[in-house]
Amino acid sequence: MPFSHFEFAHFHINFHISAFSHFKIIKMTPAQKNEAIEVLKAKFTQYSNFYITNTESLTVAQVSKLRRLCFEKNVEMKVAKNTLIKKALESFNDAKYADVYESLHGVTALMFSDSPKEPAMILTSFRKTTKGEKPVLKAALIGTDVFTGDNQLVNLTKIKTKNELIGEVIGLLQSPAKRVLAALLHHHETKAETATADA
Repeated sequence: MPFSHFEFAHFHINFHISAFSHFKIIKMTPAQKNEAIEVLKAKFTQYSNFYITNTESLTVAQVSKLRRLCFEKNVEMKVAKNTLIKKALESFNDAKYADVYESLHGVTALMFSDSPKEPAMILTSFRKTTKGEKPVLKAALIGTDVFTGDNQLVNLTKIKTKNELIGEVIGLLQSPAKRVLAALLHHHETKAETATADA
């Protein structure tokens, strides 16, 4: 299947961030840039959580491994030019993106996810297996909150997902009910033992 303009541009960007980074990225036409911006806008609309990472110096094999990990965890990874990312975000005219712009420098790979912490878990796991410090977390937007800097990665791995929060609430609600039920059962057993003793 032939590449679309956007995928073709991504191929060259990924090639650029490999060990062969001395090759130049093919310049995108205005039409290709507009197409890329529209694709990015669709992703920013679809997901309320995204991570901005720096994948510079990763080899082609490492980038492929990272993409595979993302795919397995339902995380979408896209490499794009910072100028196009900024234009896509600016088109929403939303103040929540303001603190993100400063992170748009160097080689940028975006990680989109329905889970607020899954990309952080992937980055942490990837670093352990490669025994390195790449990719570097530049920023992450979780809902309306912006986390800036690689030192936020550990905190992001501790964020509770919606299902985890629901589970905790259910657990809290069930605990009093369990205590009441246990008390009633204990009371019933005590009465039964008393009746038997009286007999």
